[in-house]
Amino acid sequence: MSKASKDRKDRNDLKEKNDLNEQIEKASADVLDETTDVVDEAPAEAVKAAAEAAVAAPKKPKGRSIPYEKRKSLYGLGFISLWIIGTIYFFIMPVVESIIYSFCNTLPNTDGSGGMHLEFIGLDNYINAFTVHKTYSLSLVEVLQNTFLKTPLILVFSIFIAIILNQKFKGRVFARAVFFLPVIIATGPVIDIINGNMSSGGYSGGSEQFNSLFETDLVGDLLTYLGIYNISDKLTEIINTLTSDIFNLVWNSGIQILLFLAALQNISPSAKEAAQMEGATAWEYFWKITLPSISPMIVASLVYTVVDSFVAPDNSVMEILLNKSSSWEFGYQAAMLWAYFLIVAAFLGIILAIVNKFVYYEVG
Repeated sequence: MSKASKDRKDRNDLKEKNDLNEQIEKASADVLDETTDVVDEAPAEAVKAAAEAAVAAPKKPKGRSIPYEKRKSLYGLGFISLWIIGTIYFFIMPVVESIIYSFCNTLPNTDGSGGMHLEFIGLDNYINAFTVHKTYSLSLVEVLQNTFLKTPLILVFSIFIAIILNQKFKGRVFARAVFFLPVIIATGPVIDIINGNMSSGGYSGGSEQFNSLFETDLVGDLLTYLGIYNISDKLTEIINTLTSDIFNLVWNSGIQILLFLAALQNISPSAKEAAQMEGATAWEYFWKITLPSISPMIVASLVYTVVDSFVAPDNSVMEILLNKSSSWEFGYQAAMLWAYFLIVAAFLGIILAIVNKFVYYEVG
């Protein structure tokens, strides 16, 4: 190859190399320009996005915001506020006024302004209730005695009926409704008519005939037939007191039957299956499993029965208290009422202290 050809080839190679370097530098410059544009535009886009978010975000209320838990508490207080006002106005205030009245001699104002004139006399009303009043103390003893006698009978009868109603038989729903029906329809006029007190409720005529439909003396006839009716006057009186009015026994057992029925349905079926596998009889199952399981409901029914007996409007103490209000002796009536309340509370406390020792409470 000649020298001229060699030189020409070298020049061509150099030219191609320079062209390639120029292309590389141009591509690098383009890439650098695009990167610079992205870097320059990124802050502007970020600022724009932040501004839009700030505009769209809700403005915070001025002042302090209430925490969520506190707001819920305020909502709850708002819902029960009417109940609180009603309790204070219709319950707490009358209770406080009755306590004040019990230490005062109350006379209606004669100036036409209404209200009561109070004259503080200390414990005189309480002392007079037990010393001066002829029948108040005797009525207290009578009510306590009747409650002591009737309460066990009502509880035993309620447990017996509840066990029967807990069995599977045709017409079980109807039978349950029959025993609970007295609780639903036990209004004042109805119970007055049934008890033969139609005159006290503004009714007249027919009370004796209607009342006789709900009373029976089968036990007295049976004792007479057996020849043991007049062995002891006291025993005969107690038996007549407990059994002469079967209807009232059923009438006063509706709530207790419902409580015992709920307790019986909460007994696990596996307990009965385990007792049967161990060879326990129905009698042993009742005393070892059923009775301990329903013992908490026995306490609840006991409290309900005792309180219901003490506040029944037909017992002699309640009749005295209601009669005092008609003669405007509110202070004397309040003293009798609070003495009666304290006696009932003490009686109930003693019973609960004794019965709670035999109650079985399931833990876990």
